[in-house]
Order: sequence, then structure tokens, then C-alpha cells
Amino acid sequence: MKKIMILFAALCIAAACSAPVEKRAQVKIETDMGDILVELLNETPLHRDNFIKHVENGAFDGILWHRVIDGFLAQTGDSTSRHALPGEALGEGPVEDQMEENWVPAEFRAPQFFHRRGMLNAARQGDDFNPEKKSSMHQWTIITGKVYTDEELDRAQARITEWTNGQGVLTPEMREVYKTEGGAAHLDYSYTVFGQVLEGMDVVDSITKVATDSLDRPLNDIHIIKATLVQNYKEVK
Repeated sequence: MKKIMILFAALCIAAACSAPVEKRAQVKIETDMGDILVELLNETPLHRDNFIKHVENGAFDGILWHRVIDGFLAQTGDSTSRHALPGEALGEGPVEDQMEENWVPAEFRAPQFFHRRGMLNAARQGDDFNPEKKSSMHQWTIITGKVYTDEELDRAQARITEWTNGQGVLTPEMREVYKTEGGAAHLDYSYTVFGQVLEGMDVVDSITKVATDSLDRPLNDIHIIKATLVQNYKEVK
């Protein structure tokens, strides 16, 4: 019996080793200020696949980082920014971006994934027009964020409690990250986090520190030159 059990265990280990391993998709984002490598979460498949689709069809190539705020985020994805005039207000996107049938259903995965520094999140219309908190089909941000105090996290929790009817909680683990690494705690449970930066946060920081106008648009345009899928998430052995 002992030999049989040992053989069974060995077979189980061999089967596990030969099972397909699921990778995460990775996208290289070339900008005027340097390259950023991001990874998309398999835990948010609707946002992952939507993002990959737009990368593959060139939707992000040539567009601007149209809203940047030091200590908060860098936002892009507005296709109308590709040929925008200097000083032109951006962020509404084309007509199709404003149609609810094109929005991506929310995929909140906190406390596993939350708005810590370096995470990608999906922009969206406000709650008055979008009570289900669905995401824009194109626009997204990279969080640079700030380091929080306990008092600031308490205030963020109060906002989250109000917005989620008490369902959203900043766990002790989340709070520790916000107090050490930083992020944007007040966005948790209201915006979908769907990826993270692997390389190039120094580039993101540089983008958010440029001079901007009253609408947070950089005075000197910063483009996404090209976005390229460098690794897909398909299962491989």
C-alpha cells in the first residue's frame, strides 16, 4: 500500500508539472518620455480583453496623455486627442465612448487588487450617469498616488463606506501599503483596477510632473507613440 501511495503522489506531481500555466498579458507602451511595460490582470478578463483589442487595432498609437496630476495619476485613451489643438479640452472622447452599451462592466477585485502605486485603472463616467460604475471602453490611467497617514485613510474609508453602503473596506494590509508605498485609496471599490506597471514607473512619474494647464493637460504634448502586445495571456505548457 505504501508503494502504491508513493506512486500515486508521484503521478500527481507529474500531472501538476505538466499542466498548462497561465501567463499574464504584457504590453509595451512607448512614449515621448520613455517606455513603460505593463501587465494585465487575468482576474479582470473583460478589461484585459478590451485593452488587448485596442492595443492590437492601434487605438492607443499617437494619442496623448491628456490629464496628468502629480501625486495622483496619468490618464490617456481619448482618441480625439490624436489631432487635438493646443489648449483644447480633452477627456470626453468620441461619441462611441459616451454610449453606455460600449462601456465595460465593473470588475472590482479589492482587496486582492487595489489602487496602490503603479496600478492601471479604468476611467469612467460619473455615478449620476453611471450608477453601475462601468468603465470607459478606451480611457485608462496609471496611479502614481501619495503616501497616506492613518487619518487620511480614515477619511478615505468614510467616503468608501458612503459610496458602497458599507460594503467596501480598506483592510489592514491595504492600509499598510498605502502608508508605505502610496496610491489612491479613495478610488477603491469605485473604479476597476486591471493591470500594473512592471517597468517604467520613473517614466510615469516624469509624465505627471510636467507643467499643465488649468485642465491638467500638459502644456507640451506627450504622446503614446505605440502600444505593443509583447506577451499574451493564453495558456502555454
